Amino acid sequence: MLKEFRAFIARGNVLDLAVAVIMGGAFGKVVSSLVNDVIMPPIGRVMGGVSFSDIYIPLNLAKARAADGSLVPLAQAKAAGVPTINVGLFINAAIDFLIVAFVVFMIVKAVNRLQSKKDEAPAPPPEPTPSETLLGEIRDLLRERKA
Repeated sequence: MLKEFRAFIARGNVLDLAVAVIMGGAFGKVVSSLVNDVIMPPIGRVMGGVSFSDIYIPLNLAKARAADGSLVPLAQAKAAGVPTINVGLFINAAIDFLIVAFVVFMIVKAVNRLQSKKDEAPAPPPEPTPSETLLGEIRDLLRERKA
C-alpha cells in the first residue's frame, strides 16, 4: 500500500496540482492585497472617503447606530453582536475574483497560442501520385539511355 501511495504521489499530475494549489493560494493573497490596499482606497476616496470594507447592512438597526445616529464601523457592529450583510466585503471579493479570473484567462490564452504554434508545424510534402511516379521512372530510364 505504501508503494502504491508513493507511485501515486510521484506521478507528474499530482505534483503539478500541488504546485498549482500552492501558487494559487499565494497569488490569491497578492490579489486580495492589491484589491484591499491599492485599488479600493482610491475608489473610496473618490466616492467621498468611503471604506468599502465598512459598507454593510445592519439587520438590527438599533444596535448599529452611534450616539449621533450614524452607523458604527463594521468591526464595532460585529463586536456588539449585530448581524450584518457585508456588502463591501462582497464587493472586494468579487473584484478579487474578476482579477484572478482575468489572469487565468490570459494564461490559458497564452498556453493555447503556444500549443497552436506547435500544432502548425509544416506538413510533410504529399506523396507523389502514381502518374508522377511513372513519369519519374520514365525520366530516369531516358537519362540512362543517353548516358
